[in-house]
Amino acid sequence: MARVFQSRKFVGWSLAVLLVGLGVGQAMLDRTSAQARQAPRFEVDPFWPKPMPNNWVLGMTIGIGVDDRDHVWIIHRGNDPGNLDRTELAFPAPNAPRVGECCVAAPPVLEFDAEGNLVGSWGGAQPGAPYAWPESNHGIVVDHKGFVWIGGNGGPDAHILKFTRDGKFVAQYGTPGARRDPNSPAAKPSFVANSSDMNNFGRVAKIFIDPKANEGYIADGYLNHRVAVIDLDSGKIKRYWGAYGKPPTDEVLGRYNPSDPPAQQFRNPVHCAEMSNDGLVYVCDRPNDRVQIFTKEGKFVREVFVEKNTLADGSVWDIAFSKDPQQQYLYMADGVNEHVRIFDRKSMEELTHFGYGGRQPGMFLGVHSIATDSKGNIYTTETYTGKRLQKFVMKGMGPATKPTGPATPWPPKTAD
Repeated sequence: MARVFQSRKFVGWSLAVLLVGLGVGQAMLDRTSAQARQAPRFEVDPFWPKPMPNNWVLGMTIGIGVDDRDHVWIIHRGNDPGNLDRTELAFPAPNAPRVGECCVAAPPVLEFDAEGNLVGSWGGAQPGAPYAWPESNHGIVVDHKGFVWIGGNGGPDAHILKFTRDGKFVAQYGTPGARRDPNSPAAKPSFVANSSDMNNFGRVAKIFIDPKANEGYIADGYLNHRVAVIDLDSGKIKRYWGAYGKPPTDEVLGRYNPSDPPAQQFRNPVHCAEMSNDGLVYVCDRPNDRVQIFTKEGKFVREVFVEKNTLADGSVWDIAFSKDPQQQYLYMADGVNEHVRIFDRKSMEELTHFGYGGRQPGMFLGVHSIATDSKGNIYTTETYTGKRLQKFVMKGMGPATKPTGPATPWPPKTAD
């Protein structure tokens, strides 16, 4: 009997040791797994870009693109009402006295080289021009042939524009004012959506270029509820789709409520439509706090909600991809929570983020657009009162941990 008791005691003790060992082992495995999960690290470059000439300043900076030379292109609104506190002197009344040196609104389109030097500037409404500059320009991209494409989200903006790198007009697709409501008074015209229109757009937010197919993906936009795909040579719409790959409607949805069932169509604005190397199209359904993912033909694949309780302008503003061939990471601009979010693209799990609200380098006020260069560096623009362009330098990989407080990617302090 004593032997049986001792045997059982030994077995129980052995089992306890085994369970403790397994627990310790699992904890070590969990810790090792967490340590093994990596994410790209970035540091803000506070000296990029370099100062512009002529006392030029930026307005709401609402578009960015990086070309094949790693030149950074932005488009902004230097004469927007929110900027007139400092730039109204750029547009004085005839014979009005100049009261000081500062400040002058820079031209809408600006090109910076990789070192941050301003190397090109042009754009804006011109008397007698063969095109209609958008009432409110929005989004810029340089295609594989060197053409510069621009959208617009002003009231009558139902068109997109195509220029050479030096600002020579090439083409206009769509007719300004095409969405005007015939029942609205001439003094205060209103505009309506038409998400089935094959000839015009509805306040385009952004354009993505697919060089292999010679197609452009239009985030269409601030009025229509769709992604439209065009032929880059003719500007003709080839196909379009709405949320979940369904035909879009022109129904005006009420305010977003995070406790409601997911909306069955995009809310305005449809703010981006970016295609990855493996042919998936990621659509920024900004006010619905979600990314919807499609095939190139518009077949729905999945959706991912991001900070689902975010109200107002929503959390999903713009998307860019890491520069490895697999594009392992997806970067997202969140202009309400003021973060750049880093996701594992395959799982769409958020790994970490950086940035928070403020005016110092590495902080954001209305982070609006995001792009990457060939070295993996990130560039962002800010709208509203942010009105700036920032560069975040890729600094390799580090543990993927989510910040619990402010996360400003400043360079580390150096010893005195």
